[in-house]
Amino acid sequence: MSPANASTINRFGAHAAPITSDTYGFGTLAIHAGSEPDAATGAVIPPLSLSTTFKQRAVGDFVYEYSRSDNPNRSNLEAAVAALEKGTHGFAFSSGSATTATVLNTLQPGAHVISVNDVYGGTHRYLNKVAQSMGVATTFVDLADIDSLRDAIRENSRMVWIETPTNPTLRLVDIAAVAELAHAAGLFVVVDNTFLSPYFQTPLDLGADIVVHSATKYINGHSDVVMGVAVTRDDALASKLRFLQNAIGAVPSPFDCYQAQRGLKTLHLRMRQHAINAQRVAEFLEASEFVDSVIYPGLASHPQHALARRQMRGFGGMVSFRIRGDTHTADRFLQRTRLFTLAESLGGVESLAELPARMTHAGLAPEERAELGITPNLIRLSVGVEDTDDLIADIAQALASAASENGE
Repeated sequence: MSPANASTINRFGAHAAPITSDTYGFGTLAIHAGSEPDAATGAVIPPLSLSTTFKQRAVGDFVYEYSRSDNPNRSNLEAAVAALEKGTHGFAFSSGSATTATVLNTLQPGAHVISVNDVYGGTHRYLNKVAQSMGVATTFVDLADIDSLRDAIRENSRMVWIETPTNPTLRLVDIAAVAELAHAAGLFVVVDNTFLSPYFQTPLDLGADIVVHSATKYINGHSDVVMGVAVTRDDALASKLRFLQNAIGAVPSPFDCYQAQRGLKTLHLRMRQHAINAQRVAEFLEASEFVDSVIYPGLASHPQHALARRQMRGFGGMVSFRIRGDTHTADRFLQRTRLFTLAESLGGVESLAELPARMTHAGLAPEERAELGITPNLIRLSVGVEDTDDLIADIAQALASAASENGE
């Protein structure tokens, strides 16, 4: 868990200058940050370190002590993610949910959290069912309306939790505006940056105090690792997170860290193609007679398109749309796609499709889903990096097939 700007030792045993966001571009950081050649062997790719314990030079004199507390592969990944998010402290956890739980454990009983209402179902569940039982209350508000945040602040409010874009309706929150108001009231701000990755959005630069990810998604990018990460520039918050990471022990394995860092090295390449494909898919859907509405920040029709252009460097790979028809029409579409696999999760190289009302957000009450716009015909696409024309052709045939069986 060394800070991202800590010096490293090169293969000749000398201290090398750190690879930091101050001196290098994103792609260079993705490949080189936290990835110095091995000092002992000169191996260009740092080796997998499976040992659970490490030899000490003398009592209390060590680089690594025990793998729950720290591990070379985890340190490397944490340094890389911190550099990409322009932070100074990175932390890896065994899942995105473990990250959420650890961050919320920085609060004391009696604290109050203000969360965006259109939040990931797992975060909503934790706040409502777990944090509440530990004495931490949550108010869910539409953070797109800054006045709703102002009205929700209490004397015991301590944290604002943001997702932007939100899941699955891709609403945006003005991070800088929320951070300014929250900080004036003494609250700190957490941003879940999973949907965009640090390639398209860096919340710390916009005033956030902590940025979190389900690294299972775009950061790893290959649907074969479950992990979460958190990054901050705040030394006091970092000290709390470091203590809780070790005390709670919800840490990833060295192998998962090795895999995730390998995926991270191509993040910039993947995100570019995700965004290219998603834009084309969104434009095709918007022109289709079989679609009622399309939600994608890159479309001029998105109500917060101007904010997207100001706050983000790209629009990401997630597209949601309402198919013309009902939940049965949506079912048929999802059964007819060939390249879009019917599955939960997102952010992998392969394209996925799901029905939030009955899958990822089924845990919400029907009235909550209705209020958030999670209708029975809302389909969420995680647009992968396949050939663009193939993806559009797959959607076109599935829409036509679903409509023909619907009698249209």
